Amino acid sequence: FFFSSRRRHTRFKCDWSSDVCSSDLTNCQAMAAALVDQGLRAVSGGTQTHLALIDIRSTGVTGKVADELCGLAGISLNKNAIPYDPQTPAITSGIRVGSAATTTQGMGVAEMKTIAEFIVAAIKSGGDEKKLNQIKSEVATLCAKFPVYPEPK
Repeated sequence: FFFSSRRRHTRFKCDWSSDVCSSDLTNCQAMAAALVDQGLRAVSGGTQTHLALIDIRSTGVTGKVADELCGLAGISLNKNAIPYDPQTPAITSGIRVGSAATTTQGMGVAEMKTIAEFIVAAIKSGGDEKKLNQIKSEVATLCAKFPVYPEPK
């Protein structure tokens, strides 16, 4: 990144430790692998970043519907087109998941596997309000263990 201060340009260097970046990558790889274990397909076989693109066509649910169902279950992700997507860009056949926020909160590989289970359960819920509310409750319980703003000591 470059920032301009009058006429002088300086280079801004990210001060994240390599441990944070490494944990973020490890967590996203674990989430992608867990989604694959649940019957979905990681586009390109996995991920090399904090984001993963997942093909959900095997569920019979579109990316748009999956995004909405996961939102109702308290899970934030995005619908995303996949390579050679048969659906339109407004509908999509994939989802994009990430691990930056959860890693920042202190979650690890075990929690990524749990989150993957929540995602698949929400997608396969068929829109059942009772199931979605149960998942939402479980999501809230998990998040309560890793508060965004912990109480001061």
